[in-house]
Amino acid sequence: MSVDTVIQQLKTRLSDFDAQIETQEVGTVIEVGDGIARMSGLDKCRASEMLEFPGGLIGIALNLEEETVGAVMLGEYAHIGEGDTVKRTGKVLSIPVGDACIGRVIDALGNAVDGKGDIKDTEDRLIEKIAPGVMTRQPVDEPVQTGIIAIDAMIPVGRGQRELIIGDRQTGKTAIAIDTIINQKGQNMKCIYVAIGQKESTVARTVAKLEETGAMEYTAVVTASASSASSMQYLAPYAGVALAEYFMDKGEDVLIVYDDLSKHAVAYREISLLLRRPPGREAYPGDVFYLHSRLLERSCRRNKEHGGGSITALPIIETQAGDISAYIPTNVISITDGQIFLNSDLFYKGIRPAIDVGASVSRVGGSAQRKSMKKVAGKLKLAMAQYRELEAFAQFASDLDENTKKQLDLGQRITELLKQPQYSPLPVGVQVALIYAANIGALDGIEVKEVQNWREKFISHMTSGHGPLLEKIEQGWNEEIEGELKTVIEDYAKK
Repeated sequence: MSVDTVIQQLKTRLSDFDAQIETQEVGTVIEVGDGIARMSGLDKCRASEMLEFPGGLIGIALNLEEETVGAVMLGEYAHIGEGDTVKRTGKVLSIPVGDACIGRVIDALGNAVDGKGDIKDTEDRLIEKIAPGVMTRQPVDEPVQTGIIAIDAMIPVGRGQRELIIGDRQTGKTAIAIDTIINQKGQNMKCIYVAIGQKESTVARTVAKLEETGAMEYTAVVTASASSASSMQYLAPYAGVALAEYFMDKGEDVLIVYDDLSKHAVAYREISLLLRRPPGREAYPGDVFYLHSRLLERSCRRNKEHGGGSITALPIIETQAGDISAYIPTNVISITDGQIFLNSDLFYKGIRPAIDVGASVSRVGGSAQRKSMKKVAGKLKLAMAQYRELEAFAQFASDLDENTKKQLDLGQRITELLKQPQYSPLPVGVQVALIYAANIGALDGIEVKEVQNWREKFISHMTSGHGPLLEKIEQGWNEEIEGELKTVIEDYAKK
């Protein structure tokens, strides 16, 4: 081959050569321990960016300092040591979400943990996102029926509301949330239950109950159990709300339960202290309020121009000895639109759900009540308020006038009427019928200890023989429906 031919071929080859140079920004681990790694050399790293450690381990960059980056590791980190290489992925933390997540149990990274195989047909969605703006929202005017008479009548929850469930340990907080999820059957509502720092056996029992009642057909469970790393417990609620937003963006209504945010705050405190962020009150970092506000503000009701859809949040907070003025409870109370306060004294007396009507409030739910419920609930609230006021006074007064006795008797009977076993939510029509019966004096001649028995028989009588009337009550309220219901109650009383 001549020199000219060789030169010509080299020129041709060089003109066709197009090399894509791949660059990766890498850093070096300078310190590792307690699930936290400190790296140098990652100058362009972004907040909440996913970093790749040796062995495919993922970490999240949380502390961006002048010389170093502090990251929490999501998984087993025993093999990571000083001097190891860390790569930037360029991706801010996101999880796979989709319709296939419904009926499944997933962890904070969107991986299935229920042994039913991988979740397919998903799209990636950022875990952290700015909440919808004020102009994209609309007022809350549609109810979320919990199926619990005391809540639906006196502390109603609307679609797009954030209603806090607060109380001491073992007072029935989770029971209220699970009953609400069970009651969403046929209500066109997707449900997400986020379990933070719970025992795995407890989560398994909850999932089994949801499957038994058919609620898993429209429910997804996100879990970061007590044995999970603090980083996973910190991420779980954000993963849950990212999944909820996927459905809201499709114009659907979603109910999300955070069980519970006290453990979430503790997990975040642990991470913050290990990252050497300065501690504040009760050793919580200064941004612990922002931790929960940026989570709960993502719950809202969108207006039609922005796709409709809503996220209703039921955050749970555990108090110590009923102290609702502690740091985390006051933070979350100020972010939410009302609270359902569960009293341990009522719980031990056998009044379950142990709702303290005086300390509980719903700031927006009244406008979201069904017409029939709104009509009958007013008298019930008044009767309970008067009863609570007179109850303490009556313990010291030996001689009570007739009117006071009447109010006390009515209060005792309504308290019995509002007792409700777990996993037995009631439809709106039945609730309205029970409250209306109490309002017109149908319970007056019944012994207090017999009220529960009367209640069960009356529910059975209404559901088996007066289905069309209950449907009418659910749809609306007028004099004709009221007259029909009154006649049914009076006829039943005669029997």
